[in-house]
Amino acid sequence: MHTRLMERTNSMRGKRPMEAGEEEQAERKRPALASVIIEALKVDSLQKLCSSLEPILRRVVSEEVERALAKLGPARVNGRSSPKRIEGPNGQNLQLEFKSNLALPIFTGGKVEGEQGAAIHVVLVDTNTGRVVTSGPESSVKLDIVVLEGDFNNEDDEGWTQEEFDTHVVKEREGKRPLLTGDLQVTLKEGVGTLGDLTFTDNSSWIRSRKFRLGLKVASGFCEGMRIREAKTEAFTVKDHRGELYKKHYPPALNDEVWRLEKIGKDGAFHKRLNKAGIFTVEEFLQLVVQDSQKLRNILGSGMSNKMWEALLEHAKTCVLSGKLYVYYTEDTRNVGVVFNNIYELSGLIAGEQFHSADALSDSQKVYVDALVKKAYDNWDQVIQYDGKSLLNFKQSKRPAAPRTEFQMGPINYPEASDQLQLHRTSNSVHSEQPPLDPALPIGGKHCACMSIEPLFFGGERE
Repeated sequence: MHTRLMERTNSMRGKRPMEAGEEEQAERKRPALASVIIEALKVDSLQKLCSSLEPILRRVVSEEVERALAKLGPARVNGRSSPKRIEGPNGQNLQLEFKSNLALPIFTGGKVEGEQGAAIHVVLVDTNTGRVVTSGPESSVKLDIVVLEGDFNNEDDEGWTQEEFDTHVVKEREGKRPLLTGDLQVTLKEGVGTLGDLTFTDNSSWIRSRKFRLGLKVASGFCEGMRIREAKTEAFTVKDHRGELYKKHYPPALNDEVWRLEKIGKDGAFHKRLNKAGIFTVEEFLQLVVQDSQKLRNILGSGMSNKMWEALLEHAKTCVLSGKLYVYYTEDTRNVGVVFNNIYELSGLIAGEQFHSADALSDSQKVYVDALVKKAYDNWDQVIQYDGKSLLNFKQSKRPAAPRTEFQMGPINYPEASDQLQLHRTSNSVHSEQPPLDPALPIGGKHCACMSIEPLFFGGERE
């Protein structure tokens, strides 16, 4: 009896440590609350990511399937695809074309325009002759304006089918306004049409190529049974209107800040260097280009390559000049002087009562004028600024070589302009009293003489 009791006690003692170990193990397997929360958040984030990706993936797959079907769509005859024919009456090959390039960049909410603000023209052309189709029902057809994917027809510029064209038309994103608003149709008149107001409401960053094209196609119900090939522009980017704050101007204005020019970024290195040198506007930039272009290049530094410099100058020189004029006289009597436009380019020579445009000067006159121009640049504080539109008191000479009775010049080396440059008036010359010029009126550190004057433009520039 005693022996059995001892055995039972020993067996109980052997079991207790085992049960305790199992409890500790179970305790270790139980996850902490923080781990549970983290895992739950991970699952939730993954589900949200999948939900957001699903419509994008569906759209991409749908586009690729439609594109593949479009390539297989044309009817096959004897195992070959039917040829892409663009035929009108009398065997004409008809094609729509954009005749204007778009002004870039394009911003959401901004008007779509041609280069330099011009209208966008479209034409219907017979590619057999290269001429505009001016007669027949096709010459007065109505057209739809659509948005295309930027990579449409990159690989094959020879042609496309109507189905391929329609497959690449871009619609607005779900929940967004129509992608293109405004005058979405244009009617040809004698084969020529002009696009109306067009505006993009969304940028192009969300499609695969990140670029759009404008496309033209014949509207439904017109020229049915006749194939007229659609038109497309070059691919372009549409940016959010917020980027318009940094937009370059085409053409730039004289009073634009200098960073509006190509290759000069706002608050960039070139912009800061120009400002430090006292160049803040496009006008000041152009003035230094004329006076000392090498000095300007030194200001910009070695970071401005020759290619960048050429692009910068090309853009700057599209600026429309105003009628402001500067005159440098060789003497107090103001009988002889050289005239500059508002960016300090030579416009011509004043001698007594005659104005001679720069391109009408003889070779000997040009030598003398060149010396005066250099002297004017060296003494710019003595230049008189006119209020700007003309010089009423001077008759303009447009002839390349003035008769000796009107404009005589002595030897090329002129010690004194008044001694060597003589002006003889002909019998029909009109003499006008010149209003007194008051040199005591400073404008920007320069003396100004304002006159009541009629328009006289130099260098072909007008306001």
